[in-house]
Amino acid sequence: MLPEKTPIPILQGHGCFACGTNNPIGLKMEFYRQGNSVCSDVVLNQDHVGWENMVHGGIISTLLDEVMSWTVIYFKKSFSVTRRMQVRYLRPVPASVQLTVKGQITSDDKARSCQAEAILQDGEGNVLAKGEGDFAVLSGDKLGALPEDFRKQMTELFRKF
Repeated sequence: MLPEKTPIPILQGHGCFACGTNNPIGLKMEFYRQGNSVCSDVVLNQDHVGWENMVHGGIISTLLDEVMSWTVIYFKKSFSVTRRMQVRYLRPVPASVQLTVKGQITSDDKARSCQAEAILQDGEGNVLAKGEGDFAVLSGDKLGALPEDFRKQMTELFRKF
């Protein structure tokens, strides 16, 4: 039996292509915690294809990167950025079907970086793609490029986790 799905709050009104609620062409991903994973259920459409009815590799990469990023954000309660990411495309990813993306932290040096992995599965549990990434965890002195309002909103969001 799978652990309960616990919704994870996200920021409202931002333009991120993957999770932004204010991006008219974005994926509008929503997240939940399930055990030691952060997950997102998505159904992609014809706007997201490369070859006929098959999801574009860049969109697949975006899904994996975003769930790994939110895994780091959620479990470390910190800002982070992707340093490096590797994707393995294992099977074609069809459009218009239920997909689940699952991320987990795989290694954590506690101070400045961590590693995460993600899988993209179809509704039958078949793994269609895998990603691995290195993430820089940003301390307060590294956040100068972010608008102050955004930093405050994210800090408030961390308190909700």
